[in-house]
Amino acid sequence: SPFGIALAHNGNLTNSEELKDELFRTARRHVNTNSDSEALLNAFAHELDIHADMHVNPDHIFGAVTNLHRKIRGGYAVVALVIGHGLVAFRDPNGIRPLVMGKRETALGTEYMVASDSVALDADGFTVLRDVAPGEAVYITEDGELFSQQCAENPSYAPCIFEYVYFARPDSTIDNVSVYASRVAMGKKLGEKIKKEWAHLDIDVVIPIPETSNDAALQIAHELGLPYRQGYVKNRYIGRTFIMPGQGERKKSVKRKLNAIWQEFKGKNVLLVDDSIVRGTTSEQIIDMAREAGAKKVYFASAAPEIRFPNVYGIDMPSANELIAHGHDVDSICKIIGADGLIFQSLEDLVDAVRSQNPELKRFETSVFDGVYVTNDIDQAYLNRLDAQRNEASKRRKEAELSASLDLHNEGN
Repeated sequence: SPFGIALAHNGNLTNSEELKDELFRTARRHVNTNSDSEALLNAFAHELDIHADMHVNPDHIFGAVTNLHRKIRGGYAVVALVIGHGLVAFRDPNGIRPLVMGKRETALGTEYMVASDSVALDADGFTVLRDVAPGEAVYITEDGELFSQQCAENPSYAPCIFEYVYFARPDSTIDNVSVYASRVAMGKKLGEKIKKEWAHLDIDVVIPIPETSNDAALQIAHELGLPYRQGYVKNRYIGRTFIMPGQGERKKSVKRKLNAIWQEFKGKNVLLVDDSIVRGTTSEQIIDMAREAGAKKVYFASAAPEIRFPNVYGIDMPSANELIAHGHDVDSICKIIGADGLIFQSLEDLVDAVRSQNPELKRFETSVFDGVYVTNDIDQAYLNRLDAQRNEASKRRKEAELSASLDLHNEGN
């Protein structure tokens, strides 16, 4: 683009390969990487090229975003700086990925900010205005004028429910839903299910797997009338284990990430609560740690249903074959992770828990649990290609790690 554009993108385009081909055929734009963000940047720049000989105004911006929505598919929240003109932010027509806007008053006038989490606005002294609606675009000029317009033909709310389960901070609000309150509601629903189905079990204490399950676990303890204890200490300098490459690395990272307080386990029947179970590696290691700390029996509860399908809208989740719940029932999963009992939240209860905070949300993106993809463009052929890409990426990472290790060894000699 003659203007110069810097773009940031949260999500994933499900038709990025087709988009790259179209950009090359129709605009002679060559996308140099496998990044869908680069394809998105080029597509947006191409739409703005139409107005290269004139000063860009809000109608030009909204026209470009409208054309983008017609061409791209997937889940995406985007912010772009058009040099010399202003800031553009837009969200996919299903509102899968979150996007919120806020403002603050300064001596220089009104300032605006957009982010995925409302806590980012809080931390910088911005007041939350509202969520950017599905399909909507917001344009903030260099002079501080704000314009907004709906740019999608048939927008509908279907936010990713995994944001509330795991990704978002508890003190954030997404689409008028308090993440904290939704997790408390998840705990209430799961606590009621445990009370009904596990009434015969002699559980002594409820222990969360820190930190995303803390709020749900506390409410479960309340529902069951049991003590709530922090049995694990978390090392805050270790990243998310379920997206780490390599089974061995994930296992080592769990040990580095958590340490058990043996006084809370020794001689007790414990109920461990986690937000979800992805590969099962973390759950297995955590249960082993509880037994090593002296627990008599270890029961496990997941605040989310079984994750059986891959995510295609921006969560770096493993392929279906690596998901422990893919092809396994609850009893099998329980045996694999080594628990004395295992219980999952139902999908209906999870949806009800989140919707209880905002009844206007009629639908959620729940594909990792039920295999239903809201964009209606995902078939088995696409999932097979995705699996192959992720397996190839994992192979390249392992080769790079091995090469780095050999280099260090050779330097040492």
